[in-house]
Amino acid sequence: MTHLHSKRLPGAVPGVGRTVATVMGLVAALGLGAIGEAKAAEPAPSVAADRWTDRAHGFASLAGGTTGGAGGKVVTVTDQASLAKYAAAEEPYIIRVAGAIEVAPFGSDIVVGSDKTIIGVGDTGEIVHGELHLNPGTSNVIIRNLTIRDSYVEGDWDGKTTDFDAIQMDTVDHVWIDHNRFTHMGDGLLDIRKDSQYITVSHNQFTNHNKALGIGWTPNALTQITIDHNWFTGTKQRNPSADNCAYAHLYNNYFTDQVRDDDPVWTYGSWARGRTRMVLENSYYDGVQHPYQADETAELVERGSILRNTSGRHDERGDAFDPRDFYDYRPDPAAAVPALVTRFSGPQKRIGDSVTLHVPGDYPTVQAAVDAVPKGNASTVTIAVAPGTYRAKVHIPSNKPNIVLQGTGQDRSDTVIVYDTPAEYGGSTGSATVRIDANDVTARNLTFSNDFDEAAHELKAEQALAMKTNGDRIVFEDTAFLGNQDTLMTNSPSLTTVSRVYIRDSYIEGDVDFVYGRATTVIERSMIRALSRGSATNNGYITAASTWTGNPYGFLITDSKVVSDAPEGSFHLGRPWHPGGEPDAIAQVLIRNTELPAAIKASPWTDMSGFSWKDARFTEYRNYGPGAVVTEDRPQMSDEEARTHTVADYLQGTDGWKPYARH
Repeated sequence: MTHLHSKRLPGAVPGVGRTVATVMGLVAALGLGAIGEAKAAEPAPSVAADRWTDRAHGFASLAGGTTGGAGGKVVTVTDQASLAKYAAAEEPYIIRVAGAIEVAPFGSDIVVGSDKTIIGVGDTGEIVHGELHLNPGTSNVIIRNLTIRDSYVEGDWDGKTTDFDAIQMDTVDHVWIDHNRFTHMGDGLLDIRKDSQYITVSHNQFTNHNKALGIGWTPNALTQITIDHNWFTGTKQRNPSADNCAYAHLYNNYFTDQVRDDDPVWTYGSWARGRTRMVLENSYYDGVQHPYQADETAELVERGSILRNTSGRHDERGDAFDPRDFYDYRPDPAAAVPALVTRFSGPQKRIGDSVTLHVPGDYPTVQAAVDAVPKGNASTVTIAVAPGTYRAKVHIPSNKPNIVLQGTGQDRSDTVIVYDTPAEYGGSTGSATVRIDANDVTARNLTFSNDFDEAAHELKAEQALAMKTNGDRIVFEDTAFLGNQDTLMTNSPSLTTVSRVYIRDSYIEGDVDFVYGRATTVIERSMIRALSRGSATNNGYITAASTWTGNPYGFLITDSKVVSDAPEGSFHLGRPWHPGGEPDAIAQVLIRNTELPAAIKASPWTDMSGFSWKDARFTEYRNYGPGAVVTEDRPQMSDEEARTHTVADYLQGTDGWKPYARH
């Protein structure tokens, strides 16, 4: 008889994220009503699985973990030959599948070797008419964010004449199957067979099929598997079928729209077979026949789930095991599962838009991670840099765009990239600790430093760059640039080429020309520290712009604060730099709505190399503080002009670039 059967949910857990709170609101809106009377579930553990992490959780995280192709090169494939080549290679690869790859002959295998990550680009990566196959002995594989579909042979509903699974693996270890959609295949959707170990299956959709997820086909009880946050919809059986699993942990799965054909036995939800020990918790069954069942030889513990309009077997027997003896996790409330799983299962654009390379661990140095990025890279690659001091130079060449350098510490000072080369060894290019020649590069939560010691070398004025950029659309957020002379150079490939740089919520320090170059550069909501060189009259220059005369927008410093320990009236706002005496390098600098210290001179602009500051385009607008006095030598921008010299005016260009709009 169809009925509503429910279990009480665990109490509220401190620290549950805003996503769950939002989803619980959705649950209320869905009108699920009271949960009902039943035994109380055990208190939820303390650690939640991150829906967006690129690190495996559950059993796949144990015994050394599952890292896939980490440490290898990143490649993007659009055809079967390339996919097959890299998937079967001996060396590690992160393989990005862009668009739909149709496999021929129909139902053929793509063999996946050890140490591979296969991930869909965006949410459109597909493998059509083919199977990913992991042979015995394969280890350390991640398959994410793909749709694998349509190898079904008409009339073969039971899959007896073909064996065209979406993914099949035999005697493998450390595999993470995450955020995929499996539909309409020739036999099973996912077959995990013959003593495979340390497996996690999470956030997938199993749909429009007879046999969803089968585990086992062995007399040995060896397999350890975590199955969480999956959506089984429009399937008939094997949701999953777990045969002789040593440990099968299922939580927060959603079972709905079961295919019903009046089969009294082989239409079911989850089945613990043989000697399987299964723990099933905080899941949601809606309209399912035999939602969970266990052989007499198996053990099955269920807690915290919601069963709605279910019928047939609800077996519970034995003690099974405690998953917390193996790993930490925190299940979401069962009432939240329908909204959470329907929203977050299957391919996600957020996951496929960016591959993350970890330093150290996956790659020993930042440069090694940069080197792994493919030439002509069209999608975002994030290089996540762990806290620490990295004494090495970094170069992002022009053929490697779309890179994000991301410090992962609590503060930007936790992660420092530093070197100590002066300009006498190769000029500004050779001096720079970090050089960015590519377009579309972002750096966040990092410190860049050049700690060349002038005094130790008996030098008083020597270029030593922390950062040099040549690329367009460069963003620095929550970053620090440390140095003395020429700390930060924002440049472009040629005088008449306009590159744009946006710096926000950051810190820049130096003494001589420490923000300079010809790129259109906006520094917003940042702190600029003008360091004293010990002079009572001239301690240095903040800017040295070399803007092309045809470019109306050079440097904009806005809504920021300049601080200094230099004596009063001893620091310049800037001077005009004409590299090599180039007459068409006509500096443009606007400092607006910025606090200026007493160290700033009353006449803050000065000549350089025979070029008068009065021929440059130096202005201020509505600055304040003790150094913001207005004199004859301090051109002030009019209100009318200021309306066309905003952050947007400097950065949008002809392509409408709006990095400031992300905040």
